[in-house]
Amino acid sequence: MEETISLKELLLTLKKRMALIIAITLTAVIISGVVSFFLLTPIYQASTQLLVNQKNEDQTQFNSNQVQTNLQLINTYNVIIKSPAILDLVAKELGTGLTSQQLNGKITVGSEADSQVVNISVQDENPQTAAEIANTIATVFSKEIVNLMNIDNVSILSQATVTDGQAPIKPQPVLNIAIALVVGLMAGVGLAFLLEYFDNTVKNEQDIEKTLGMPILGVISVIDDSKIEGRAARKSNVRGESIGS
Repeated sequence: MEETISLKELLLTLKKRMALIIAITLTAVIISGVVSFFLLTPIYQASTQLLVNQKNEDQTQFNSNQVQTNLQLINTYNVIIKSPAILDLVAKELGTGLTSQQLNGKITVGSEADSQVVNISVQDENPQTAAEIANTIATVFSKEIVNLMNIDNVSILSQATVTDGQAPIKPQPVLNIAIALVVGLMAGVGLAFLLEYFDNTVKNEQDIEKTLGMPILGVISVIDDSKIEGRAARKSNVRGESIGS
């Protein structure tokens, strides 16, 4: 016999386990909020931009071949920026005790397609430190690339700065709480259906009919002992009154 589950039964299951679902959801939200606001260390980001563009003595003439050459060099520059040849010098100039490997883990280098602008982003727990690292990398690279490749086509387009009240890029408490809300709700609903699936106890006549596949002919009501004692007491009082009369 095929078992079917109606929408009404699903809604009844959710209603029955509503307290469990709400408890799990609230727990997930509270844990996410506590971790995001109090346990995770805020990380700030500072960015600087480099322009890869060969200096042209004739400013009125556009050289497309030169532009293509600059674009082809950008991928090479992205690798060189994160190489020990640059980061060792940056670490020495900063004098903060950071190694080139540690600096490498803080840096992200990239550029848009067909763009001559290279973006250098640095993430650190301190926004001033992040800006200082980004600007030092840009300065050191623009100087050293002349010696490394004998090409002078890099200039600093913008410096990394720190603004008042700068917000960290991570963690994002609101996003984390929203994710925890969804995950907690899904976990609560899933657990509710799982508990209902493994609950084989018989609670009413509908459960008996569903389990045995036979119609219910009658139902015997349950009478509390207190009601039986109350009825017996009333009968005794009625008999006593009739005998006395």
